[in-house]
Amino acid sequence: MEFRLSLVLILVSLPAILAQGVGNTKQVGNVKVVVNGILAIAQVDNNFICATIDWWNHEKCDYNQCPWGSASALNLNLSHPLLAKSIQAFNQLRIRIGGSLEDQLLYDVGNLKYPCHPFRKQSHGLFGFSRGCLPMSRWDELNQFFSKTRPIITFSLNALSGRHHKSGGVWVGDWDSSNAYDFINYTVSKGYQIDSWEFGNELSGRGVGASVGAEQYGKDLIKLKHIITQLYNKSRTKPALVAPGGFYDQAWFAKLLQVSGSGIVNVITQHMYNLGAGVDPKLMSRILNPGYLDRASGTFRDLEQMVKKNGPWASIWVGESGGAYNSGGRNVSDTFVNSFWYLDQLGMSAKYNTRVYCRQSLVGGNYGLLNRTSFVPNPDYYSALLWHRLMGQGVLAVNSNASADLRTYAHCARGRVSLLCRKILCQAYKRK
Repeated sequence: MEFRLSLVLILVSLPAILAQGVGNTKQVGNVKVVVNGILAIAQVDNNFICATIDWWNHEKCDYNQCPWGSASALNLNLSHPLLAKSIQAFNQLRIRIGGSLEDQLLYDVGNLKYPCHPFRKQSHGLFGFSRGCLPMSRWDELNQFFSKTRPIITFSLNALSGRHHKSGGVWVGDWDSSNAYDFINYTVSKGYQIDSWEFGNELSGRGVGASVGAEQYGKDLIKLKHIITQLYNKSRTKPALVAPGGFYDQAWFAKLLQVSGSGIVNVITQHMYNLGAGVDPKLMSRILNPGYLDRASGTFRDLEQMVKKNGPWASIWVGESGGAYNSGGRNVSDTFVNSFWYLDQLGMSAKYNTRVYCRQSLVGGNYGLLNRTSFVPNPDYYSALLWHRLMGQGVLAVNSNASADLRTYAHCARGRVSLLCRKILCQAYKRK
């Protein structure tokens, strides 16, 4: 019987290798790697690799640098040929449109009560910015671009609309769905293809800048699900509902699933910035420290178990991850060394049934897969493309007698799947 699989081996003990130097070589013995091809330990989506397009503009600055330029969904240069080719190379790259400013984003459609203007710096605004607005002319341009490049789109909606700031970062009150309703209705009327609608950005737990209680969030998700069902009632397929797009908090996430109930949330999304601040001088050493990278496995494991217990109907995604927060590390996040973190995250997350992994960002910040001015791919772009073309959906168990510093991940091969890998995928589906 034919058996085809893909292996990615990542040596993450680079400092030790470099320290040996010339004339101080060390004999390396043989390493035995055993792949269990009997049963898949996990399964990922066919379009596991994902990238984000954010709302940050040129005024988004961290540590006296402003690395976003014209990378916002509102002004990204959609006519640049390298941008289109970079997306098309994946043959349907999954793209998530969202980010911190989305919960201040209005949609210029229907009876909008506010003037439609871009985000602007505002000292007392959330994240230091005013409300912003998406003109429907720009939404049309984005969808014309998507029709040519054929990505799979997730759009993240404003989840603070109608709420009011209570104290600290806590926001209370029912979600005002009217503007989102008009926007989704416009999208449906134009025939624009949206794979999934996400609700809010980093409002879970204590939140980042703002937070909403899990019980209120769950009730609002039921409302959004009804809107999607109503507006897509004549469609053959309905977009998935994705939430909460925030950092994992076990009690908060469990409560969200319990309140919303069976079948409301299709995908649970968490954000992951496990390397710390982009300005941290220890950033590179953390990327090259296997023990430090191992810490993320606990979060992946805990989230998988929590979903199995409280919402087994939902899949798990990493909805956003740039490694280092606050726009990533300059001259680190956009260089070859970052792939030691990135590839390890892809392999590690897949082992815990993370179906999709969205990289922050496609363009913008110091962690963009593409340079924000020239759109020339950075090293991690090629890591992502290599993974996408080689690694299939079935995740296989791997054991080796090497040091834990040698990461080894195995999947069924992408493309023409063998009978054995088909059987593995069927078994994994039955277990789920």
